[in-house]
Amino acid sequence: MSDWLNQVFCEDALAGLARIPDGSIDLILTDPPYNLGKDYGNASDQQSVDDYLLWTEQWIDAALPKLKPNGSLYIFLTWRFSPEIFVMLKKRMTMMNEIIWDRRVPSMGGSVRSYSSVHDTIGFFVGRKDYYFDLDAVRIPYDAETKKARTRSIFIGAKWLEVGYNPKDLWSVSRLHREHPERADHPTQKPLEIIERMVKASCPPDGVVLDLFMGSGTTAIAAKRTGRNYVGFELNPDYCAIIAERLAMPEVPAPPPKKKPVPRAKRSLVNS
Repeated sequence: MSDWLNQVFCEDALAGLARIPDGSIDLILTDPPYNLGKDYGNASDQQSVDDYLLWTEQWIDAALPKLKPNGSLYIFLTWRFSPEIFVMLKKRMTMMNEIIWDRRVPSMGGSVRSYSSVHDTIGFFVGRKDYYFDLDAVRIPYDAETKKARTRSIFIGAKWLEVGYNPKDLWSVSRLHREHPERADHPTQKPLEIIERMVKASCPPDGVVLDLFMGSGTTAIAAKRTGRNYVGFELNPDYCAIIAERLAMPEVPAPPPKKKPVPRAKRSLVNS
C-alpha cells in the first residue's frame, strides 16, 4: 500500500515515520529547525544545545532506514551546529559536499561585534558509491559570449559546451523577500530554485522525496513541478494549511526569470 505517497501529514515526524516503509525513499531533503530561538508555533527551535543535538540524532536514526541503498540526503543547517551534525551523519553516510548558500543579504546592518552571517550550510550525503545523481539535469548553460570564445577546434562538439557546466558548491540565490511572488507566510522559506536543483539532481523521475520538516511545503512543490513524488511532515497546523493551499493551486508558480544583464555601452576613445 502507498497511501502515504504524495501526502503531507500534520504531525510530528518522529511519530509519523512509521507510516513509511523502509527502503522506499530516493531522497531525503529537509530543513530542520536551526535552534536559533525562532517561533514556529512550538518549542522546536528553542531547545538546549544538548537536547537539540540529541533530538537531531533521534530523527536522523529514524529517517535513514527509509532511504533506498542508493539514496541521498540534503540537510540545511546553520554554521553554529553544522560541525556536530555533519559528524553524526559522517558516521552513517558518505559526505559528498558542503554547499554554501549565499542568501544575498544586503550590505547593511548586522552585528557590530562579529562578521555578519549571510549564508546557510547544506550537507549532501549518500549511502553508497552508486548513488543516483543526474548532473545533466542541473547544468548551468554557458552564455553566448563564453561559447563564442570557445570556438577553437579542441572544443568543437564538446558536450559540456552545449549543455553547460557543473554547479559549484557556492550557490548565490537571493532569499525570498516579502514582496517576492513565491513567498508564503513562513519565516525561513527556502527558494524553489535551490530545492528544485537538489530534487532534479538526486531523485529520479517518479522517485520519492521525503521532507521531515515541510515548513511552507517547497519540497512538495518542487517534487510536483518536476515529476517526482513526495511525502512529508509538518507539526504546525497553520503551515499545514499553507502547504495545502500551495499544492491546490492549478499551476505552482515558478521562480521569476532571471534578468539578463544589460551590456554597458562602449566608451569611444575619440572625442566626438
